[in-house]
Amino acid sequence: MPDLTALLTATAVFTSALTFAAKADEVHVLNWKGYGTDEPWAVEAFEKATGNKVVNDFFNSEQEMLTKIRTNPGLYDVVMINAAFNDQAMDGKLIQPIDTSKLPNYADISKDKAGSPMLVHDGKVYGVPWVWGLTALAINDKSFDKPPTSIAAMWDAAHKGRVVIRDDAVEAVQFGAIATGQNINDIKDMDAVKTKLTSLMPQIKTFWSSENDWNQMVASNQIDIGTYWSGSADRAKTHFKLPVSLVVPQEGAVAWLDAFSIPVGAKNVAGAEAFINYMIDPKFYVEWVTKVGAPVSANTKAVEALPEDAFNRKVMGDPEVAKRIQFQAPITDAQREAYLALWQQLKVDVK
Repeated sequence: MPDLTALLTATAVFTSALTFAAKADEVHVLNWKGYGTDEPWAVEAFEKATGNKVVNDFFNSEQEMLTKIRTNPGLYDVVMINAAFNDQAMDGKLIQPIDTSKLPNYADISKDKAGSPMLVHDGKVYGVPWVWGLTALAINDKSFDKPPTSIAAMWDAAHKGRVVIRDDAVEAVQFGAIATGQNINDIKDMDAVKTKLTSLMPQIKTFWSSENDWNQMVASNQIDIGTYWSGSADRAKTHFKLPVSLVVPQEGAVAWLDAFSIPVGAKNVAGAEAFINYMIDPKFYVEWVTKVGAPVSANTKAVEALPEDAFNRKVMGDPEVAKRIQFQAPITDAQREAYLALWQQLKVDVK
């Protein structure tokens, strides 16, 4: 852990950052359920420091998130968007530029994340990097003598009917690309991906859509292995004490960057800025990791505040792991439609 001086400094930054939005108002936040922004202790701390009341709403997919912003103009002040979808939100005039000078903690965001071309357009910031993580494999520890090292474990007949994969067309196709040795952002052989995913379908127990789905299945010992988010696997083990371990296979994993944006028409921009600044604060992050489990912060000081043997430093910061991951990039509407058509057909044919 950092020394006392570093802790006091982080605390001072945290406190001063929270007090700059004095207007008592509601901050409407749109995010995945159970993903940091709705933690009761965090909401209480933010509301006490700023006078803003947090009102959370949730989505179960990126497309649902975009639809909610589009059909409810002016309702949301903060929205959490996977960076690969930020272009789509910006092109649809759903989000507005953010004045990062109003976010003291923005200075500590890693330069590569802060400068991501997915979030910065014509010198304007449309998304503030928050956390990043992986869609890799997670296993039921009870089902393995030792963790597998290859993505091929998903196809192992020993696990037939006890394998899960997220019900998301883009993620599934990118997972298939990794399984066939391809770049997730430049898939040359879609037929190979289709063949590989088709051969996986007989192994599948179900398609999951929420963290709670996955955790309930492993808690009742219904599954052996499946795709899962790194932060969720950490939470499953740390917070829920489930027999879950994350596996980053030798073939690689899908990496994603989540960021906060402010929708066009937001009624409480000052409150939104305060909330985003709070969410990227090292003090919040360390508490989130300690109490719940979380992905890797985009704030370098937040990661440095973790113990050296913490998962998000030791494993996620491992250069060998970094070599195997591929960050999602934006895809075209035509690609998304093709992925969705393939995925829907695969699900229909599942046996």
